Amino acid sequence: MTKQAHPALPKPILARTSAQLREVMAQLRSELEHAPLLAVDTEANSMYAYREQVCLIQLSTRLTDYIIDPIAGFDVAPLGELFADQNIEKVFHAAEYDLICMKRDFHFTFTNLFDTMIAARVVGMKNFGLGSLLEELMQIEVDKSHQRDDWGQRPLPKDSLLYAQHDTHYLPALRDYFAERLTEMSRWEDARETFEDLSHINGVVRTFDPESYWKLAVPNHLTRRQTAILRELFLLREQIAKDRNTPPFKVMQDKPLIALAQAAPESLAEMERVNGVSYSATRRYGLAMLEAIENGKAARVPSPPRPEPPTDPVQVECYTALREWRKTRAADRGVESDVIVSRETLWTIAERRPKTLDEMGSIRGLGEWRLAQYGEEILMVTKRFKG
Repeated sequence: MTKQAHPALPKPILARTSAQLREVMAQLRSELEHAPLLAVDTEANSMYAYREQVCLIQLSTRLTDYIIDPIAGFDVAPLGELFADQNIEKVFHAAEYDLICMKRDFHFTFTNLFDTMIAARVVGMKNFGLGSLLEELMQIEVDKSHQRDDWGQRPLPKDSLLYAQHDTHYLPALRDYFAERLTEMSRWEDARETFEDLSHINGVVRTFDPESYWKLAVPNHLTRRQTAILRELFLLREQIAKDRNTPPFKVMQDKPLIALAQAAPESLAEMERVNGVSYSATRRYGLAMLEAIENGKAARVPSPPRPEPPTDPVQVECYTALREWRKTRAADRGVESDVIVSRETLWTIAERRPKTLDEMGSIRGLGEWRLAQYGEEILMVTKRFKG
């Protein structure tokens, strides 16, 4: 079958006002009553704003595509009824980021999830990006040039809206394909347990840590004085980014920031010669950066953070053994290792070294299915490590 590039899609229904959302909700409820499946995706402006926000919410039933514009200034809370409804299956592709963003911005609750990326991994597919799946399974080639669009701009170009529509339009069909594969391979419970874990993910609000400049200073072997200068430049960059509502990396990336701390230029001419510092950055922020450098030269040198306490060597050995067990198990099933058990869960097991299945059942990432499948094997590993 020949691939279809940019296949024509039916025009989506847009909601940019409360009245339009009420009409959308009425139509959604009618469609979902007969086919309780709702595909969901979002677009955010993390590449263009200091504090990102959800800029579009795309929805697709088996009949209709919808695009909701939450930054138009109306309340999207009614959508929460659908997301929380246990009787409606919500289909995502790579849901984690979308869930974090919607929980953070709108405090939605999600139940009854199906993630086509997770399903693809559980059945053993190696290429599980949405574009790859559409090409391989549906012979549809989607334009990927809009992935870095500024979703906060208004009006959005028609091509951007079409790209956004593509992200949910085909998810019901992909869901059906993977539901059949999961049934054939007897892996439904594996996938369902992962979907359930995903629904409990927390919405994360980005907070600035004023001490995180050490993450740049230590690996780049800055002296204490250079670190003091870096601290002032680091704080300045954050303030500029906040004032301009732009991501910090768009003010200045880490490498030129480090180079400035090392070179400590005393004039704009010297600053322009520092590796990686652009002319535009010097023109916009040069005087403020020179002042920050002078403040860093005069400031008390910072004391390095206390090192983390050394990890228990028995825990490390246990984790290593568990990782080898997981690798073997994954090879047997033809999947990536973290499909068996996540790294975070393995590390918690190694830390606690449970002695019974009941003790293991309190560890996040080990639901009933995984305990039944792997619990005894994991205990065989952990019982070799005491302490």
